[in-house]
Amino acid sequence: MSDFRLSVAVPVYNEEESLPLLLARLGAVLDALPGGPHEMVFVDDGSRDGSLALLRAAAAADPRVIAVALSRNFGHQQALTAALDHAIGDAVLVMDADLQDTPESIPEFVDLFRQGYDVVYARRVARKEAAWKRAAYFGFYRLAARLSTVPLPLDAGDFGLMSRRVVDLLRAMPERHRFLRGMRAWAGFRQIGVAVERAERGAGESKYSLRRLMGLAFDGIFAFSVVPLRAAAAAGVLAMILSTLFALYSLVAKLFLGRQPQGFTALILVITFLSGVQLLFLGVIGEYLGRVYEEVKHRPTYVVGEVIRGGAPS
Repeated sequence: MSDFRLSVAVPVYNEEESLPLLLARLGAVLDALPGGPHEMVFVDDGSRDGSLALLRAAAAADPRVIAVALSRNFGHQQALTAALDHAIGDAVLVMDADLQDTPESIPEFVDLFRQGYDVVYARRVARKEAAWKRAAYFGFYRLAARLSTVPLPLDAGDFGLMSRRVVDLLRAMPERHRFLRGMRAWAGFRQIGVAVERAERGAGESKYSLRRLMGLAFDGIFAFSVVPLRAAAAAGVLAMILSTLFALYSLVAKLFLGRQPQGFTALILVITFLSGVQLLFLGVIGEYLGRVYEEVKHRPTYVVGEVIRGGAPS
């Protein structure tokens, strides 16, 4: 481990309140790690506060700090992708800037990396969010794991360490709608989870809105599962079976029982219900089609405005 070099990749969006404490705690942890020189790669995802100015000052004061400023806000997963593209360490640790991912957990991740694990991910326990958000996370991870064709670890976010070969594999994946924790699981190799208590935010409020959380959840499901499409086919087959059975019943009732099946209200309800099902699955197909449309345009995942090393743009 004398020549081991760790890169810490951190996406930043309007985190000027948390950054000073994060820089101090992260710097202290890296000071105690063997090997080096280690580096901290911060990607400013179009922040509108003083985050980028703080990163400029940090880069001027500490040569281990690299600040990558994107041209606008591209999103959390895209900022993480930019951080992975600019990290050059033997292993890369991904964490958020809000201090809910505790820097003090890094030495345990590095120890497991030294034991031969290519991926060491955090299993989030004792979350400090609101009850509805904890329930939503709990349900999403289990739903995604159930639907996915790739075994997805439960309660595992982006916080984790990856070897260089795993990072290079993720960088080679061309998709634009990125769900990095799923891509990390898809990569394979030796992986292990570590129980890490999910801390409270260091300062400020979460910048991940409900709409963004829903978008990330959809990316995770649609990128690793075709079950929603198969559900549409299954619903169609079920509707055909039920309609055939009802047609046989109507024929028997007319020819042998001497009565005409009634049910105008039931007919209207069935038509309305099936119309709703059709629109629902048209929406599901649209989600897949929209992702295909985004992929075939081949636009870059992000655009870099500048890279700051040693306080100067490069």
